[in-house]
Amino acid sequence: MKMKTYLSDVYNELVHKVSWPSWPELQGSATVVMVASVLIALGIFVIDFVFRHVMTFVYSMFY
Repeated sequence: MKMKTYLSDVYNELVHKVSWPSWPELQGSATVVMVASVLIALGIFVIDFVFRHVMTFVYSMFY
């Protein structure tokens, strides 16, 4: 009985109380996430590239 009440409450909340985003809002949010992901990946790539070359230069001074 508790499970039926719980599922009924969950359904009621999801259908009547949750405000779901519209399709344009969802597309806008997805675009922001994709752009941010690409920018963060590029930032990590640049940091890795620079660090690798700096360390290669430092190691070449000793070996």
